[in-house]
Amino acid sequence: MFAVDPNTVLAWFMDVADHAAAFSQHFLHDVRVTQVQLDELFALLSAVKAGEVTEAEAITCLARSPHWVWAAIDPESKLLLAIDVGDRTRAMAQRFVHHVAQVLAPDCAPLFLMDGFTEYLTALLTHYGHWVQPPRRQAQGPAPKPRWMPLPGLLYAQLIKTVRRRRLVQVRHRVVFGTWEAINEVLARNDWHINTAFVERLNLDLRQHVAAIGRRVTTLCKGEDGVRQQLALFHVYHNFVLPHVSLRQPLPQPQPTNGTGSAKQWRPCTPAMAAGLTDHVWTLREVLLFRVPPWPRPVGV
Repeated sequence: MFAVDPNTVLAWFMDVADHAAAFSQHFLHDVRVTQVQLDELFALLSAVKAGEVTEAEAITCLARSPHWVWAAIDPESKLLLAIDVGDRTRAMAQRFVHHVAQVLAPDCAPLFLMDGFTEYLTALLTHYGHWVQPPRRQAQGPAPKPRWMPLPGLLYAQLIKTVRRRRLVQVRHRVVFGTWEAINEVLARNDWHINTAFVERLNLDLRQHVAAIGRRVTTLCKGEDGVRQQLALFHVYHNFVLPHVSLRQPLPQPQPTNGTGSAKQWRPCTPAMAAGLTDHVWTLREVLLFRVPPWPRPVGV
């Protein structure tokens, strides 16, 4: 229909996804935040094997397998810290929390907010813990063995929802690590309470922008690698290209427009700008033409 070979488009898209992943890795490091919200989004990926069926047959009978899209966001700057695809297991929670810890600064231990998924507890304790020698309780006998305990500054709270017949009937707040006073002190800076609203709003953006995990779409995604490539492009687009209305900044002086409309009063701002990673709104062309260091030198130089 468009006189374009699908295999060529797919090859280019794979190169773009690799470049987008390298682009995010180059900019997202040593990030300092005060809060992190984490969530898992259920997705259905078609498990169609290439060559066994035609596209027409694949669309009518798709063999689907469950997967989860893991996301971590800074609710203040709306910066998408990490995104990944995998099963909802302890091993995946360990890998995802390790990815988030690599993005954050080494001495940064923010407030973690998430749902009641219990595997996060082990993952957070693994990355934000240290050995503690318990004191002796008796003068004689062997010394107590060291215990792995959470860091004193680690804050972790859960928002546990109870749903019955597709209706929300109860919401409970639970503090796992830290104290209520310390958590409320962090949330009081923005007049917030324990919630996961920002990462759940991100799930809507994922449904709308990533075709592989959208609801009731005809997109044919042939596996986990395909949706991971789409998520890599969305990661860059959300952080560097897409301005957020809630982050816009007022201009010192209104700027007149070329047309007959009202003067421009706001400066667009992306999550990367709000987090201090860049100073302007990027375009997709700028992202694709950006040379991620270290760039290989030409032969003979």
